[in-house]
Amino acid sequence: MVMLGGTIGDIEGMPFVEAFRQFQFRVKKENFCCVHVSLVPQPKATGEHKTKPTQISVRELRGLGLSPDLIVCRSENPIDENVKQKISNFCHVSPEQVICLHDVNSVYHVPIFLEEQGLVKFFHERLHLPMRQLDCSIEARRRSKEWRKLVKKIDHLVKEVRIALVGKYTVLEDSYTSVTKALQHATMMCNLKLNLEFIAAADLETEMEKTNAIRYHEAWQNLCKADGVIVPGGFGTNGIEGKIAAIQWARVYKKPFLGICLGFQLAVVEFARHELGWEDAHTIEIPPTKESRRNVVIEMLEHHTGIMGGTMRLGKKVTMFRTEKKEQSILWHLYGKQELIEERHRHRYEVDKIYVEDLEKGGLNFVAHDEKEERLEILELSDHPYFVAVQFHPEYISRPLKPSPPYLGLILAASNRLHSYLARDCQGVGNGETSDEEVVSESRLNSM
Repeated sequence: MVMLGGTIGDIEGMPFVEAFRQFQFRVKKENFCCVHVSLVPQPKATGEHKTKPTQISVRELRGLGLSPDLIVCRSENPIDENVKQKISNFCHVSPEQVICLHDVNSVYHVPIFLEEQGLVKFFHERLHLPMRQLDCSIEARRRSKEWRKLVKKIDHLVKEVRIALVGKYTVLEDSYTSVTKALQHATMMCNLKLNLEFIAAADLETEMEKTNAIRYHEAWQNLCKADGVIVPGGFGTNGIEGKIAAIQWARVYKKPFLGICLGFQLAVVEFARHELGWEDAHTIEIPPTKESRRNVVIEMLEHHTGIMGGTMRLGKKVTMFRTEKKEQSILWHLYGKQELIEERHRHRYEVDKIYVEDLEKGGLNFVAHDEKEERLEILELSDHPYFVAVQFHPEYISRPLKPSPPYLGLILAASNRLHSYLARDCQGVGNGETSDEEVVSESRLNSM
């Protein structure tokens, strides 16, 4: 399926249009669908939707050898049937091929609009897709009902949870889109609004206090206001010490914490430094500042080829919970007490197993490893409300109706509802208005 969009004059400047024109003949009509997205403006002076830009852009597209199978009309306000019929007549497509999408409070409304306008049925017939008649299936109706319930809930969220994301690429927030979406999925499930605070890790370092004290103190203020902390993945030396400082703060002050990939590795470094007293503990990813130091995080030997390209451990891998550790593991319960899980990985470094015994004696629990028991995958602290770090990237397979368990655990802990959720055997997250303290108080009243 090809989706093209643009205003008048833009289409001719798209170099890939000619490639699509040739491609449609190579793969045949039944395997090619062209969707044209067009803005339908509504000038405030008249209040009428103007269809002329759409008509001209469709004409230009046809002049370049592509005919749209669908015309998606974007507008600020809903488009009435008269305007839709006009676009159909002047663009030589049937009314069913004109899809109208106006601005909404949440992007989660869009699938409902598309379904109501018969898009699933259109693709089924146009591309001869081997799918069931979804309109008639019980499963489809159930999913549609769940999705509509989710959208309705999103529109009425009031309470919020504040999460601090400490990272390297916070200037470009889109760098953490998958993390942001996973957090949103978890907060929606908990009937909460996400208040995400991006904090540049370098701003938390003592060097920043010397050069820009205002930025340093503002960063720490924002971190201290957070209900929970997440340190996502990343590469490079910038902000490493700031991330370690944030992890230490979350561990010491019992703030819910989730570490992802590099966050997992730095959680080990932080614990080794400040709990075991190994001041020289570090990751081999960072060039050494002195000749000897204790690298608790090392490069995976079989992935070390002398060059950086194509040397990472990528894709979906199996993670197994350790039998002797799983009962005490929060994530084991959040994952539905599964013996093994599959999550996507993207890393080049791992925790050095020679230090695991000392780390676990100090109180750091490695509750899961890979299927060959060669690599450590999940760590937790038992004397902490929620201190969890994972080597994999659970955000990659998080979904609105099925949020990632590590992210869900962070939001539940940050909203003070994790213990009650676990006590209910991970069934239902409540209405977002009952805290663990209220649950305890209620149980005490019932026992009197």
